Amino acid sequence: MNRKLAGVLSACGSVLLSASLAMANAPSGDHPPDYSGISSIYYTLIGLILAYGVYDTFLKKS
Repeated sequence: MNRKLAGVLSACGSVLLSASLAMANAPSGDHPPDYSGISSIYYTLIGLILAYGVYDTFLKKS
C-alpha cells in the first residue's frame, strides 16, 4: 500500500512540476497563444494512466 501511495504521489508531483511549462507560455503580442506546455502536461497524464492500465492488466500478480 505504501508503494502504491508513493507512486501516486510521485506521479502527481511530476505533473505539478511540469505545470511550469504551461505557465511559461503566456500569449504575447499579436501571435496566437502557444499551448505546447499544457498539452505536454495532458500527454504526460494520459501516459501515466495508460501505463498504470498496462501494469494492472498484465504485470500485477493476483
